[in-house]
Amino acid sequence: MPLSLPLRRLWTLDKFAYSLRVFIAFSGALLFSGVAGDVALVIPLFLGIIASALSETDDSWQGRLQALAVTLLCFASASFVVQWLFPWPWLFALGLALSTFTLIMLGAIGQRYATIASGTLILSIYSMINIEQHGGVDEDVAARQLLLLAGAAWYGVISVVWCALFSRQPVKQSMARVYKTLGEFLILKSALFEPVRGVDIEARRVALARQNGLVVDALNQAKEMIFRRLEGQRGSRKLNRYLRIYFIAQDIHERASSTHYPYGALTEAFFHHDVLFRCQRLLDQQGRACRQLAKSLLLNRPFDHQLSEQALADLRASIDNLSERGKPEWRPLMHPLNALADNLATLEAQIASAHNPDSDDPRRDSALFDRSPSSLLEAWRRVRLNVTLGSPTFRHAIRLTTALVVGYGLLQWLDPEQGFWILLTTLLVCRPNFATTRRFLSQRIVGTVLGLVAGWVSISLFPQPLVQSMIAVAAGVSFFANREKHYVIATASITLLILCSFNQVGDGFDLIWPRLFDTLIGSLIAGLAVFFILPDWQGRRLYREAANVLTNHRRYLDEIVHQYEEGKQDDLAYRLARRNAHNADAALSTLLTNMLHEPGHYRKQDADNGLRFLVLSNTLLSHLSALGAHRHRLAEDEDDAALVPLAKRISALLEKLAEQLHKRLPIAPLDEHARELLVQIEEQPTPDEESAVTLYRPIQSQLRLITQQLAPLGDAASRLARTQEVEPTPTAA
Repeated sequence: MPLSLPLRRLWTLDKFAYSLRVFIAFSGALLFSGVAGDVALVIPLFLGIIASALSETDDSWQGRLQALAVTLLCFASASFVVQWLFPWPWLFALGLALSTFTLIMLGAIGQRYATIASGTLILSIYSMINIEQHGGVDEDVAARQLLLLAGAAWYGVISVVWCALFSRQPVKQSMARVYKTLGEFLILKSALFEPVRGVDIEARRVALARQNGLVVDALNQAKEMIFRRLEGQRGSRKLNRYLRIYFIAQDIHERASSTHYPYGALTEAFFHHDVLFRCQRLLDQQGRACRQLAKSLLLNRPFDHQLSEQALADLRASIDNLSERGKPEWRPLMHPLNALADNLATLEAQIASAHNPDSDDPRRDSALFDRSPSSLLEAWRRVRLNVTLGSPTFRHAIRLTTALVVGYGLLQWLDPEQGFWILLTTLLVCRPNFATTRRFLSQRIVGTVLGLVAGWVSISLFPQPLVQSMIAVAAGVSFFANREKHYVIATASITLLILCSFNQVGDGFDLIWPRLFDTLIGSLIAGLAVFFILPDWQGRRLYREAANVLTNHRRYLDEIVHQYEEGKQDDLAYRLARRNAHNADAALSTLLTNMLHEPGHYRKQDADNGLRFLVLSNTLLSHLSALGAHRHRLAEDEDDAALVPLAKRISALLEKLAEQLHKRLPIAPLDEHARELLVQIEEQPTPDEESAVTLYRPIQSQLRLITQQLAPLGDAASRLARTQEVEPTPTAA
């Protein structure tokens, strides 16, 4: 029993299963080489396992089996093309260029294809290393290439069997990740209610926008995992439960994102009262409850959510106390305070129901949008639309192709020992943008140095082949456990694996300096390539990302208005519009983060303007979320029905603003349009004084707040359009 809890906690780690599969694969390869009596078999088997594990896609076991078949076909083609062209450098360089460009462009089809393409490129270079290790092409080269494929197939079989046995564990982990990031979002959001003067609200808004990007990413990953496993398994009770939990997470996200009134105005009005402290405390507790819910989902424990009930009651009492005082200046603020309390109460109920959601509502649309291509024609269309200088995928394909060909030419000129590590370093370091490349470049060099030192110590202190093999297996597991979050440790681990493995068939000490030399050259090539070859400076496409944000916010508003006209329905069209709005907001936040790591000459003043736009667009999204959270069907005689045409006019203004920004046309100030709309919104019938305190009109209130964002948004968009450099406009995102 004492061991059960630690083991259960270990099982909940998302990298544990991945690392365990790799451990089984490496151990099996090591055992096979021992039984065969040829320790040299370990190297190609290990390299094949690594390439296959890097190409692993998340699927049901049937989907993983299909992906494995495609992966092995790509691996076999790449391996034998390398073997065939290896003796002819000019043909080899041409084949390297064509294959690199083609495989990178295939990534435009979707993430699954990008993963397989990347793994194929890695295996191609492993094939070169495998051939070079034995002095070139000889009579045994085909057998050694087959060992690469055997290692890849061996890990693939383990992966498929694992998917069949534990298909729902990744879904559970992804949903726990969703609620953990939601919890962090709620805690950050609670800081906005802190009634303290002089704080940098804009900085808190930026931090919240970045956390929103993490929530969006977690929701997208969870949706893909559930979707892949639901194919052909719609009747699965447990999968349908996770689907309901996912929909609840989406609703919580919409509620959590909503803003019912500018927090600065509430702070000024109620600075000497406890109502905002109680809002902050309640939201903070709900964030912590989401994090606790994540743990409960992982450990299959009951989720007892009672901590926030008293906090909600205290908030209601505080609002009632303010109402009883009857101050005239507070009367307009009672509406948003009551709406805020209602929103937090709904959040409370949603969090409480998330662990054990009710059965499916037969009227609810539970469809998920499939972003993968439905046919070969659609796949080809995606690739063709990206064959333009405006496409980041196309630019990266040209850049990486050129870098690898230059690296191969340098390799032929210098003829360094173990020279193909130059190509591998270039491939792994050269990323689609400067900021990411710079980060990986420095971490790759530091990790390689640490790995070489650790390798030198290991093969010096432990000359026994068995001990070195065990170190290699442990290093391989460490690489896969750390490669996403701790790249320095991952690089050191894979370097240690290489040294210990190659020391089994030769002198590992002779590999230390060539490995360091090749890493430095490969990193230099990657750094120069990303700086000089079609550099994808983020500031050059900032205005397009900003225009995309406005376009998706406008579509979200259109769907909300449609729901007010036709009735509340969480159908696919509404959920897709909401998700696309958040995706666009997250993409802009990521772009700005990358932009801040670029050289100052290329950032100019774009970063400040971009951050200003991000804060305004995120505020607009929060008001849209509040409008969506309160949606219901409006009766024809309802007062708010007259506001629907005004909402459509706001949508038209957002559409025009997005179009002007995307085309970099002059943007006229929107102040006059905003004032006119505000007058018409305020002219709508007002409830009588007796019901004014408790009646909340979400459409009128949120449309007023949205309209107030138009002029600042227009000004921020105008600044972006003026400061951007002209660049070819892509035909596809």
